[in-house]
Amino acid sequence: MQAPSEKTSRILLATEEEVFNRIVDSAHPFRRLNDIIDFQTLTEPMRAAYSTLGTNGIDVEKGVKALLIQFWENYSDRQMEKAVKENLAVRWFCGFSLTEETPDYSYFSKLRKRIGTKRVAQFFKEVNAILESHGLFGNVFTFIDASTIISKTALWEERDRAIKDGAEKLNNKNVAEYAADTDARWGAKSETNIWFGHKRHATVDMRHGLVKKVAVTAANVPDFKPVTSILPTQGAVFMDKIYDTKKTDAFVRAAGCHPATIRKNTSKEKNRDLDRWRSAVRMPFEGVFSKMSKFARYRGHAKVVMQAFFQAIVHNLKKAVRLLSPAFAT
Repeated sequence: MQAPSEKTSRILLATEEEVFNRIVDSAHPFRRLNDIIDFQTLTEPMRAAYSTLGTNGIDVEKGVKALLIQFWENYSDRQMEKAVKENLAVRWFCGFSLTEETPDYSYFSKLRKRIGTKRVAQFFKEVNAILESHGLFGNVFTFIDASTIISKTALWEERDRAIKDGAEKLNNKNVAEYAADTDARWGAKSETNIWFGHKRHATVDMRHGLVKKVAVTAANVPDFKPVTSILPTQGAVFMDKIYDTKKTDAFVRAAGCHPATIRKNTSKEKNRDLDRWRSAVRMPFEGVFSKMSKFARYRGHAKVVMQAFFQAIVHNLKKAVRLLSPAFAT
């Protein structure tokens, strides 16, 4: 078969560009996202660990963009394989040409493992720095809370095995010996709200509801314990009654912030009018946690951390695309 001439190649490239431009117009979220974030620069530090993963060595920028879309659309690995192959908007955003070979489903799990939690945490931090440069963070009021990440809804088979082995019952002391997710534990928000899995701890900036910091623990870790790792460096920190402890207040003040915690009814500092105001101020931002999946996509602490960071990145970028005017791209 004769190779296309230089003129023919130019025509084919022009035609491909026209196709993508029709599918991904100037108002398309993916195009605006590409204009807001310099993915080439942000993904460069991942290149050393990435090497040439994939049959033909898929570029790291393409891979990371694919992972971003996977969480953007809540795709499984197999759904992502199909999307990047068949969806022209996804193909364009990730940087694949119309005729270029795209990765199969096994590529995405390998890529997540190669990148690791430290690099995705840094990626999250750098994305936020870009959004902050556009004025999307207020850094005055922040809201800290925890939400559930469920690994499995029932462990009857695991319980039966534990009892057969002589255990009185399956609990947080022995569940790691029987559960597929050995890092998951039971947690409880109340007598009726009990789950098995992990816990997402997040700091939400109260200007536009963007997630500023994220941490993940087993579900049985008290909410106030990871506070030191997700505190901002200034402003008032709004928290629920469960964070009303002397230690938490001390942590907040040591970080240079002011505790705006809703006090327990038994607290000597309880001011019902002040607490009602605090509840009203934070109420619009409580929905941030409800928009993130309550179920673990993967097993193990490191993989759930990866999930939490990508979900936070996607949450912030979706907000940024809406908040920044279409004129930004021009």
